Amino acid sequence: MKDGAGTVTSIAEVQRPAWRASTALQLAVAVGLVIATVGTLASRVDIVLLALPLLLSAAISLDQRPAEDSSSRLQIDVAQRAHADGTSEFAYDVALEAPPGTAFVHLRLVPQGAPVFDLILAADHIDSVAGGLPVVHSGRQRVVDVSYRLIGVNGAWISAPSPIVVAERVVDPALAPIASIPLPHRLSGLTGTHASARPGDGGEFRDLHPYAPGDRLRRIDWKSTARRSQGLGDLYVRRTDATADATLVLVIDGRDEIGERVEQWSADADGAVGLTSLDVAREAAASLAAAAIGGGDRVGLFDLAVHDGLVPAGCGKRHLDRLRRRIAVVGPSSIRLSRRRAPIVPAGSIVYLLSTFLDDEGTSMALLWRASGHRVIAVDILPAPMMEGSAPATRVAHRLLMAERRQRIALLQSNGIELLRWQEDASQPSRAVMLRTLARAGRRRA
Repeated sequence: MKDGAGTVTSIAEVQRPAWRASTALQLAVAVGLVIATVGTLASRVDIVLLALPLLLSAAISLDQRPAEDSSSRLQIDVAQRAHADGTSEFAYDVALEAPPGTAFVHLRLVPQGAPVFDLILAADHIDSVAGGLPVVHSGRQRVVDVSYRLIGVNGAWISAPSPIVVAERVVDPALAPIASIPLPHRLSGLTGTHASARPGDGGEFRDLHPYAPGDRLRRIDWKSTARRSQGLGDLYVRRTDATADATLVLVIDGRDEIGERVEQWSADADGAVGLTSLDVAREAAASLAAAAIGGGDRVGLFDLAVHDGLVPAGCGKRHLDRLRRRIAVVGPSSIRLSRRRAPIVPAGSIVYLLSTFLDDEGTSMALLWRASGHRVIAVDILPAPMMEGSAPATRVAHRLLMAERRQRIALLQSNGIELLRWQEDASQPSRAVMLRTLARAGRRRA
């Protein structure tokens, strides 16, 4: 299967089927022996002759038993195809090479979010079974589960069901355009693309200053010297601001995945219809990382859902690819981690905490980072709730949960933590306006 929109993910499984006699063969042997025994005891040749066809067919089937050392090979190819309307879908091909002696194959396909398909196919027509389903979420996707059972000639032998083969695909999050990105209050890097508050090379004009030991001769401003000098030894140099880079730390609270439909919040979000909080988080993290690295800054990543979720801060295209791969596989964890302290972030960095703020853990960590002197931006990734079909008790629980959430956000803002809601909302300023406002108000000159 070829796919011009992306690479093809292939999964190949070689298995040795365990054959056993089918119910039809067992009945043929049992019924034939019973009829032959009854005919013999009754001294009736005609009854014995009735058992011969059953016993003869059973003998032929026993002689045609498939070889024990034979094996089957299952291959699943999965690709992601983009459409002109901006949507995309998974296209998968399933091919099976059955061992000799196989007449039919019972193939079971379980696409994600779709009905189960049970197919009975001839062994020589399983070279390509194709299907597709729409791409709903980003991140790791369970595209299709495949299992099969082999059926021998005349249905006399049948194999045990094969282990389920899971075909997965990782979908990269979309990148939202970012024109302005908030930076730390003070830049600490030695070089970069941003003007810092300390004198040095490469930045904007700072002031005119009397020449001092260590100043470069090429920085002498002869016109200013001629106007300002009071003696023959007075020289003036032009000083500029040094350039520096910033360090951004993206902290994703991937412990839970919350969907748009409120009635699904207490259930497993896997296969949920519509946008989820981790879809928003992956898009926001990938977009912020791309914008920051594109501007020459360093970006690190930390996933609160796992122990090894740290990606040290770095820059460059290869580091951006590493970050995007790590962001794409961020997912909820079945094990709740209890952290006694907030993860350590580099000095002078800005922390972007991407969370739904439905519990106190993310809030407490943000307050600790802010108390340590870091600039912290709380990125709200909770999707807009959809209450259709919710029971009255669910609506009351949702209102109580949102009241607690508003208190946490108010506590963050009262401690100097800035709020950025990533999902567009008609009742609030656009994301671009909020980012531009935060970028202008963020950095202070020392």
